[in-house]
Amino acid sequence: MQPLPGFRDLYPGDFARRNYLTSRWRETARRYGFVEFDGPTLEPTDLYRKKNSGGEILGQLYEFTDKGERDVSLRPEVTPTLARMIAARHRDFPKPLRWFNVGTCFRYERQQRGRLREFLQFNCDLVGDASPAADAEVVALLIDLLRSFGLTEQDFAIRLSDRSAWQSFMSGHGVPQEKAGEFLQIVDRMEKMPEEKTAALLAPFGVALATVKDFIEKAEIPALEPLLSDLEARGLRSFVRPDLGVVRGLAYYTGVVFEAFALHGGLRAIAGGGRYDRLLSDLSDGQADLPAVGFGMGDAVLLELLGECPSAKAREEAALKADAAVQLYLVIASEEHRAEALGLAQLLRESGWRVAYPLAEEKVGKQFGTAESSGATHAIVVGSEWPTLKVKRLADRHEESVPKDSILAWLANTRS
Repeated sequence: MQPLPGFRDLYPGDFARRNYLTSRWRETARRYGFVEFDGPTLEPTDLYRKKNSGGEILGQLYEFTDKGERDVSLRPEVTPTLARMIAARHRDFPKPLRWFNVGTCFRYERQQRGRLREFLQFNCDLVGDASPAADAEVVALLIDLLRSFGLTEQDFAIRLSDRSAWQSFMSGHGVPQEKAGEFLQIVDRMEKMPEEKTAALLAPFGVALATVKDFIEKAEIPALEPLLSDLEARGLRSFVRPDLGVVRGLAYYTGVVFEAFALHGGLRAIAGGGRYDRLLSDLSDGQADLPAVGFGMGDAVLLELLGECPSAKAREEAALKADAAVQLYLVIASEEHRAEALGLAQLLRESGWRVAYPLAEEKVGKQFGTAESSGATHAIVVGSEWPTLKVKRLADRHEESVPKDSILAWLANTRS
């Protein structure tokens, strides 16, 4: 039996990499004052059918009828759940809200490198502030998230655009409002389609491909100036690039939109988001009319990118080594002292150390081999010298004799 297409088994090493991602996600979000939330993995399908919540997402739903005859779907993204939750209890929280989520999402789409049908996603949203400062705060958080993995401006860029500029374009070229979402989805896919296909899809709107390309290349985006000035003050301006070629496929975006792209390796977008000022009102029938801006970042494409950037890969390897499953390995050189070794293991574990030892009698050489393969930094030999211990630093084989009663203090010095 194999996993379903687009799903994956996470063995311990794979899960350690995922934990590395989530720890950076959480740490950076909290530095910006964001708090974590979660919602159901299974939602009523109508949540995704609501006005302005659709787009291509509806065609990618894992949708079915449950045993209660309800039409339900596994969540393809978290933003509609966030909007539903805030609409229900927005009066209970001071504004603006700074919320983030780390959770599993599902989309039935064509699997490819960096894109799976089940994936872990980081979502970050700032709700209740319509200013460019809120947009800049979220974009800055995205930049710092990627920098926390060792990525630099040579590795990624944030492409910034504005939906309102496209609204003006569509109005000036006779694109009906009810067809705006369809038109923008075509523009969103332009970079992934042959020009002949794009031109054919644009033809029913009476808009030539050359006109669209000229607008992307030459149009100014004045709405971005306050955001860019904010990022300039933070020293982050070099990470962003105004680019009207980014429109985002989801229908609910209303203003600034952005995507993080890898600058090498041919990967898809690393993250994407934007401003969605009407979604909460739509989902609550006007009861929670709050502006919002946010983004999402999946784990699959990010893991691909980290594996390709030497500095990021080195940082990840160092972090995984420092967080190895075992820090100390007790080598039981004399079975006569197994009871004492068990007591020592318990003492060390209660003091916060990750400790392993042989569950049955083994040759000392084999125990040292196990200690090294476990990732332990030190082997502690419990033998005939008890209560004196021999502590060997496995990296360079340096060895010291330490009284059992002094071992905690000795180990504390190795941490400092």
